[in-house]
Amino acid sequence: MKKLFAVTLGILTAFGGFVDIGDLVANALVGARFGMSLAWVVVVGVIGICLYAEMSGRIAAVSRRPVFDLVRERLGPRAGLVNLGASFLINLLTMAAEIGGASLALELATGVNYLLWVPAVAFVAWLVMWRVKFQTMERVFGLAGLALVVFAVAFWKLGPDWGELAHQLVPKPPPDEGTPTYWYYAIALLGGAMTPYEVFFFSSGGVEERWTSKDMVTQRANVFVGFPLGGFLSLMIAGCAATVFLPVHAEVESLDQMILPVGLGLGRVGLVLVIIGVFAATFGATLETALSSGYTLSQYFGWQWGKYVRPERAARFHVVVLVVSIVAAAIILTTIDPIMVTEYSLVFSAAALPLTYLPVLMIANDPDYMGDHVNGRFTNFLGSAYMVLLIVVAVAAIPLMIATKAGQ
Repeated sequence: MKKLFAVTLGILTAFGGFVDIGDLVANALVGARFGMSLAWVVVVGVIGICLYAEMSGRIAAVSRRPVFDLVRERLGPRAGLVNLGASFLINLLTMAAEIGGASLALELATGVNYLLWVPAVAFVAWLVMWRVKFQTMERVFGLAGLALVVFAVAFWKLGPDWGELAHQLVPKPPPDEGTPTYWYYAIALLGGAMTPYEVFFFSSGGVEERWTSKDMVTQRANVFVGFPLGGFLSLMIAGCAATVFLPVHAEVESLDQMILPVGLGLGRVGLVLVIIGVFAATFGATLETALSSGYTLSQYFGWQWGKYVRPERAARFHVVVLVVSIVAAAIILTTIDPIMVTEYSLVFSAAALPLTYLPVLMIANDPDYMGDHVNGRFTNFLGSAYMVLLIVVAVAAIPLMIATKAGQ
């Protein structure tokens, strides 16, 4: 019964923690402009993150070492440093977007300008990372993120034209949208689903929770049930936007517009729940991105790391977490639009996807680390196919961003 509870709780945590500010922004923007014509990208992204998260969790369970701890050892210091630099900068940008999202949620709840909330969000996040146990932290905010299920309920209550939505599922741009813009947002959606910090956090979290090869059922259930349910929630966000905004040709440009369909469908109670869900999801992602920054840097340089050791024994790890929290908050305090930061972070994440996932694929195939738990033929085939896709996405991401003026 205890094992079943752990698996169930892990699934719910993965479900509630899947949607962060990137998924919220990308799916709402795409739903408002393209309807459900990019729903297939969410499916591709969920399969991809499941594939590579399972590999990273298996690596952690078998080797009892996180992925990035093996990157320098397997790829060498120079290649590992390139990987570290790209991952660290994207984590920082993503964390700034998450702090902005949590602050915007607090602005909606209180009416106080989000900029005044930014230092408080960053400070409380650092305090939680310093003092709260890993498992408690992960479960509290993951489960609170389940409040975002109100998007699914609101979608049903809005009474969409199901025939029209089915027609929109055809994977092609609407008549009034250009093909380059369509593919630009496809890349942004993929970047939102396969954000690099997810695999580093998942792998390091497995070590924090002391997974072994006996915990394969737990980690695979978290991946193969929790992530697809989170993908379903992403589709519900897009469906709400497609139902409310697409028919009137209205673009989504702010967080209050993104959650408006929930208010229309479920009233004040729905709005309260969705604000709670948005805050929990973005604050939880703030913790994950900050910890991922500390994990990657500490693991590359061989420092003591993790919340399972006393802070004084992992001082450099906690200093990194503190510094990235301050810098990420400072980025948002420049008054740059948090939604714009989110959009750019998604595209840069997409551009760096091969650097994130190639080491995972290599290590998962190395018998020196994995023994009898190396990838099977089907996993290798699928992983290699995705690697080709991610390379294409990485090559196209920045040129499409320039050509479309970031989706204008």
